[in-house]
Amino acid sequence: MPSHDSSRARFRLADRHVAVLAHLLDGESPTDELWPSLGELVQIGLVGEEGELAPILKDLLGALAAPLVLGTVEVTGEHGTVNHGVVVGREAVIAHEGWPGDEESQYTPIAPHSLVWELARMVNLQADDDAAGAVTRITTTMGALDAGLSALDEGQGDEAVTRELIHKALTGVGTLAEPELAELTELIMGMNAMWRITVAWDGSHEGERAAMVRALAVWDCGARGYWVREKPAEPVVEGQVGPESELRLVRTRNGAIWEKITDLLPDKEDLIDA
Repeated sequence: MPSHDSSRARFRLADRHVAVLAHLLDGESPTDELWPSLGELVQIGLVGEEGELAPILKDLLGALAAPLVLGTVEVTGEHGTVNHGVVVGREAVIAHEGWPGDEESQYTPIAPHSLVWELARMVNLQADDDAAGAVTRITTTMGALDAGLSALDEGQGDEAVTRELIHKALTGVGTLAEPELAELTELIMGMNAMWRITVAWDGSHEGERAAMVRALAVWDCGARGYWVREKPAEPVVEGQVGPESELRLVRTRNGAIWEKITDLLPDKEDLIDA
């Protein structure tokens, strides 16, 4: 069920509710399958009986209807993939955050200067120590990673058994040698999440209007630190990556990751419609 907090102009909406609002904003009637969602929005007062939109929706719908910059955040962990993001409009900046197993996301207005902070918070970027181990770079294949992750699922919670299964799986795929082999085993064992931030906007390339995209992929491996996935290089196109594709991980301090998140965002002069 959708809801809203008028004191902070924040909303809990599923994609189907956003679809209803988009139809109404365009002066269209929602499709038949969206009528139950329309009824829920009417029930909480965000839509009137004649389809009129509540004034409190102005900033949210303005940003969603004509975004200057879209930032998407995918975090894959124990509960699967959860999606978050930010939408930069002309008059407002909106952050949205999902929750594992919940179809609704929370939409909240944020200050433009807090964009990097919000993205870092969405991926739970934490302070780390400088006690990097001997291994700071690992190069193998995506097939080896798939084998290691499959072995992780087979361990059934027994740490020693799981570590042995992962090590054996990685040994059987590719040519990874020690000490990188042992390090990748520990990274898979200690992984909190894999996350990816993608930022897109309308820009120009070689004098022509073009969709511009920048992205960053990181492994959060808890006590073993953050590892930027340099290869496959982001943004990855569907079907581009296979078992033989190179996987390159580089140990990266949180301060450097903060800078990489900052670098994802375009400058004002990069935006055609700004």
